[in-house]
Amino acid sequence: MLLLSIDTSTTVCSVALHQSYGESEGTQLLGCYELFTERTSSSMLTTLMDDVVKQAGYALNDLDAVAVAKGPGSYTGLRIGVSTAKGLCFALDKPLLSVNTLRAMTEQVRPLYPPGGQLFCPMIDARRMEVYCAIYDQSGAEVQPTTAVVIDENSFGEWLAEHKILFFGDGAAKCKAVLGQHPNATFTDELIRPSARTIGKLAAYQFRVGRFENVATFEPFYLKEFMTTKPKKAVV
Repeated sequence: MLLLSIDTSTTVCSVALHQSYGESEGTQLLGCYELFTERTSSSMLTTLMDDVVKQAGYALNDLDAVAVAKGPGSYTGLRIGVSTAKGLCFALDKPLLSVNTLRAMTEQVRPLYPPGGQLFCPMIDARRMEVYCAIYDQSGAEVQPTTAVVIDENSFGEWLAEHKILFFGDGAAKCKAVLGQHPNATFTDELIRPSARTIGKLAAYQFRVGRFENVATFEPFYLKEFMTTKPKKAVV
């Protein structure tokens, strides 16, 4: 199984190509391209997709499926990523898979910690003191659903009373400024960004169990309505 994955949830434009030989042998990463930019464009994403497939010695027609980060994240970024993935699936007649962006971020750090009571809270920066976040256990199971949280001194109080929680992602700095002194709150020195590498890894399992999206009706998980501001009147 050859799988192309896309993540444009934030300012990272990321694509990856994975090959899976079956559940027993796992999934191999064949290539990954990532650009750290202020804004993702559809042309930029298309170029990266073409390059990662060609450099691995394949053509787009060789793909068995396309996976995309469904959100939460940037409204514009998610729209570009999902529309590109859907367009590719329509053109090639391939199935579509989707993965929660926060779950994929957790997969980057979860294997680095031994089994125990450690919980994982990936955070994507939203507006002001707000973050998009969820909580996962050591197995990667969701124990608190994806939500938008305004960080204050009472945030995650019930969880922190009984568990150590690792906070990470570009929204974790807000949390550290408020909860950094709590004995059960820990933070990574490295900035963990969403990546197609772990989108593809998780989507490979979904492919094996047949958990596909409806290409015609699938929409990004925006979590919140798109917010716009009215332009200020010109000063005469």
